[in-house]
Amino acid sequence: MKNILVVEDSESTRSMMKAVIEDLGEDYLVFEAGTGFEALKLLPAEAFSLIITDINMPDINGIELISFVKSTPQYRGIPVIIVSTEGSEEDRRRGLALGAEAYITKPFKPEDLQEKIRVVLSP
Repeated sequence: MKNILVVEDSESTRSMMKAVIEDLGEDYLVFEAGTGFEALKLLPAEAFSLIITDINMPDINGIELISFVKSTPQYRGIPVIIVSTEGSEEDRRRGLALGAEAYITKPFKPEDLQEKIRVVLSP
């Protein structure tokens, strides 16, 4: 079972992403957080295979969340996919420089997210 944490402040986008991930099959269990702070509270509760996060969120934003994950020994190995409306090359470079494995710009095609998940989680 692959536990995936979706961190997104838009409830409709989060629900859509959950449905897209669940379409990949029964091997995926989706956990949801509406803010970076909620994500930080969920991290110790589960062994996550992947974190998918937005950048622009209230309280703790995606950049701060990724920085925390990648600088904390017990979470450092969790791959991260950024899904954001911030689509400039500078934003993409910054996210990847922080340690994210992939960067998807909103709006996106469901197949694009599924493909990134498959690539990131492939052995």
